[in-house]
Amino acid sequence: MDIGNKLKSARMNCNFTQEFVAEKIGVSRQTISNWETNKTYPDIVSVIALSDLYSVSLDSLLKEDKKMVEYLENSTNVVKSRQKLSKLIIILSYMIIWAVSVVVFWAVSEVDAAVYSILVLWLLLPAVTFVTAALIGRNFESGKKWLWIIFFGVMYLLAEYLSFSLANMVAFNKINDPNFSCLVAGCAFSAVGMAIGHFVKKRKK
Repeated sequence: MDIGNKLKSARMNCNFTQEFVAEKIGVSRQTISNWETNKTYPDIVSVIALSDLYSVSLDSLLKEDKKMVEYLENSTNVVKSRQKLSKLIIILSYMIIWAVSVVVFWAVSEVDAAVYSILVLWLLLPAVTFVTAALIGRNFESGKKWLWIIFFGVMYLLAEYLSFSLANMVAFNKINDPNFSCLVAGCAFSAVGMAIGHFVKKRKK
């Protein structure tokens, strides 16, 4: 028996109408009808919701329906690919903004140090760090995501070191130590953003 007939049989055994089921799992009645007639397949989230609603095991619903299993595998792979792409875009966007911020310091002649410090080091980069960390906290699954806090701290330190500190070293022909307060600041900005993103993710579950 295919999954469409199984879903229809399970619904009728529970004396549920298609309208009732549709309202319970947040889809249209036509969607329920399409699933039961095998015009379309439900996604994995909907299959789990139907399994709970009908008190039928997932194994019973999916057993012997190779097309449905293949569909779920393919849709899961698509979702994973999209998630990986979105994560890559998040990190690349941060890196591009960070790189442009450093390049601007050297590209713009007679850059006002005070203005650059306020606009870039104390407004732009902290804001970008906060937002990026929040997105990571919300979208990244692994517990290792908290290691990104160290990454952001190092990047913030490097932004200062490759601009003001490097300019000072060139001007006075000496080597300066990195400003580790920037490391702490970068970690702080990202830690707050990460925590907020993680909290939002937990609230949605």
